[in-house]
Amino acid sequence: MNLYSRIYVAGHRGLVGSAIVRRLVTDGATNLILRTHQELDLTNQAAVEAFFAAEQPEYVFLAAAKVGGIHANSTYPAEFIHDNLAIQTNVIHNAWKHGTKKLLFLGSSCIYPRDCPQPIKEEYLLTGPLEPTNEWYAVAKIAGLKLCQAYKRQYDFDAICAMPTNLYGPGDNFDPDNAHVVPALIRRLHEAKLAQAREVTVWGSGKPLRELLHVDDLAEALILLMGVSGETDIINIGSGEEISIAHLAHAIAQAVGYTGDLTFDKTKPDGTPRKLLDATRIRTHGWKPKIPLSEGLAATYQQFKS
Repeated sequence: MNLYSRIYVAGHRGLVGSAIVRRLVTDGATNLILRTHQELDLTNQAAVEAFFAAEQPEYVFLAAAKVGGIHANSTYPAEFIHDNLAIQTNVIHNAWKHGTKKLLFLGSSCIYPRDCPQPIKEEYLLTGPLEPTNEWYAVAKIAGLKLCQAYKRQYDFDAICAMPTNLYGPGDNFDPDNAHVVPALIRRLHEAKLAQAREVTVWGSGKPLRELLHVDDLAEALILLMGVSGETDIINIGSGEEISIAHLAHAIAQAVGYTGDLTFDKTKPDGTPRKLLDATRIRTHGWKPKIPLSEGLAATYQQFKS
């Protein structure tokens, strides 16, 4: 891929897609193909086929997805599995059909079994049961990954699947009902600060460990992978560092400036106890994360306020 190629970023307004676009523009890309959901509904088969026939993108970053945290996954399971299956099927099939040179599919660390050995290697996929609180999203993502593998095996379609760890950063979703842990806590603690609340309750015990990666670090890795040939069709991308939900909540409180107490509601689900990815393969290509968590959280909070 060169910076003059016709590059389609599906989901360019989302957390990952917007980071990819920022990095491509910074690097000097001049031929980006972007569509909002209103301009192109990726769950609409006919619309997606017409788009690919007309635009003929050479490279595709498939970062479009229906995403959310534990509450959203539990509340809207049908939408999470249906919408993601439709998006992936339409985009991957039409990218192959209309001559795309390479497609990069964004998966998620939640595709791995709930009780995986740590750190999680790519080959641990489908070796055990999934985490029940997000299985609908995980099953859809596994299907997208397998779709890429099938088109690669049968048609020699160049598709690579990146499995990022838990992400945060500018462009995140701060909706109180659908947000992941970092943006959800940023919003709640910000509102608690404004209300001068003495206490904020956090879901779960606070004991689960999470590996966090700033989305701009991920974007650098994804663009690197687009230029790598002969790489395995699944590759993990992670920071290699873990933090408990309890310590993360306190770190976000510090970034926000909330000085009240944090309590943990053990009657609420914890989710997966631990998800640390083995990122050896991506590290062999010279990539490593650059943005420290404290710096990234502070910048994300400033973006949220703006």
